[in-house]
Amino acid sequence: MIVLSDTDIRSLLPMSEAIEIVEKAMIAVSEGAANLPLRSAMDVGGPNKMGVMPGALMPGNGRIDACFGVKLVSLFPGNPDAGYSSHQGAIVLFEPEHGSAIAMMNAGLLTAIRTAAASAVATRALARPDCSILAMVGAGEQAEQHLEAMLCVRPSIREMRVAGRRREKAEAFASHAAERHPGLAVRVFDDVRSAVGGSDLICTVTSSDEPVLMGEWVATGAHLNVVGASIPSKREIDEDTVARSKLYVDYRPSTFAQAGEVIRAIESGRIEREHVLAEIGEVLAGTAKGRVAADDITLYRSLGIAAQDLACASHCLREAKARGLGVEASLD
Repeated sequence: MIVLSDTDIRSLLPMSEAIEIVEKAMIAVSEGAANLPLRSAMDVGGPNKMGVMPGALMPGNGRIDACFGVKLVSLFPGNPDAGYSSHQGAIVLFEPEHGSAIAMMNAGLLTAIRTAAASAVATRALARPDCSILAMVGAGEQAEQHLEAMLCVRPSIREMRVAGRRREKAEAFASHAAERHPGLAVRVFDDVRSAVGGSDLICTVTSSDEPVLMGEWVATGAHLNVVGASIPSKREIDEDTVARSKLYVDYRPSTFAQAGEVIRAIESGRIEREHVLAEIGEVLAGTAKGRVAADDITLYRSLGIAAQDLACASHCLREAKARGLGVEASLD
């Protein structure tokens, strides 16, 4: 077994490569080449939870290495205040010939990168090519990763607007972003409505229990990546946002079981299940349409699925072997 640290993952999984890996994985998922049980989550005290995400990429899919494994991840919302990522855990990867455990790696950074990469894949497929104003709702680790990912696929972005729960955190993120991307104009807003008004690309990356973005605030032609809420009890956007949008998802089974915004909109009668137009993998494979008109509001509801983790983990393992990175440990 090879053990890969956070530092290893940072070296092995640059965003530009993660985007291409996740795109292939999403096509494979929509082609039925993955086994993806729904993730389970349990309370471990206070607001903290532990999630278990098993999955398999099947042999012969022709797009991505076959493998299976499990991600064990704890979600501690208060961690960023103490200087830690909110997601802590490990991915264990197995090989398909004999079922042996062949790698274990830090799950925190890998999760952050693959989540932003998935949003980038959707943005590349659905957003208008001339997007120039990005609104980032949230100012944590996912905001950092999403900014990099959005610039990878939409270099036309000239301005980023930031709205966070705490002004000082939003300003710190904005300062860092301006330093890393000198040509990018960065502005901090005290409220979400002002930040998203007129923006043509919006990413919500919060841990909010209740909607922070309302449909009436979203300009026609915008594309939204809704990322932060991963359990049915949390919602980042209201029902109006869902109903106004052309809705795309990563994986239908998890959407209808765990995406709180979609579940609530269906239960209230605002939408039917058919409002989900396609999985993003279907759009990428050309079996479903993406954006049709420039004034469409497109929405990618991202929950994150194990196939993304497995594909990125498999890439990291392969690259680690080639570069001689990681620590070898025997389970015999």
